[in-house]
Amino acid sequence: MTRMKHLLLLGSILLVSLALIGCGDDEVDSEEGARQAYLGLDVAIDKSLNLGFDGFNAASSANIDPQTTAGTTSGTITVTGQVDSGSSDNKGMRLVVTLTQYSDLPMDADVYAVYQTRPTEDPMMLPALTLMLRNYPMTAGEMGTLEGTLIGPVGMSGDLEGEVTLNLTLAGMIELDPAGTGDVIRTAGTTHITGTATSSYGTYAVDVTR
Repeated sequence: MTRMKHLLLLGSILLVSLALIGCGDDEVDSEEGARQAYLGLDVAIDKSLNLGFDGFNAASSANIDPQTTAGTTSGTITVTGQVDSGSSDNKGMRLVVTLTQYSDLPMDADVYAVYQTRPTEDPMMLPALTLMLRNYPMTAGEMGTLEGTLIGPVGMSGDLEGEVTLNLTLAGMIELDPAGTGDVIRTAGTTHITGTATSSYGTYAVDVTR
């Protein structure tokens, strides 16, 4: 084999290798990758809402004590912030969400990711969960409404890397706990979550009801 043919053969192998690497990147940088980036947070969004309500029901002042629960597989999620006080039948909550090495995904999932918010003492750098409860307080059998947003970035590691930025709108119904605790809870199956989850993999359109 001449030197020229040898160089051409090496060049062809290199081009094929680069093409295969590019195909792998395309598989990640896709609509499916964007969907997986959101799906890894789907349960966490539900948990953050429940923690916000736990803090609201337990609050004895404008500040909500930190409410924390564990990820299904690893880490923790914590919600804290402030709630409107007074006798108004409309109550606002201004909360922040912190994720620490958090995952609800099984470790053998096809796409496994761990989520972490930025380590910071500045609440403005954390995902903001803003909620408005209307027609509160209620009597048994009456319904109120829930409106809100969840906006901000969350870091990803594992099979997914970088950040996913949530820009979600929440709407649903609220009621008194049928168990008679006096707590206000979300009415099951009425919380409509819409918006986007944007990452380097693309933008996923969120439209789910919880």
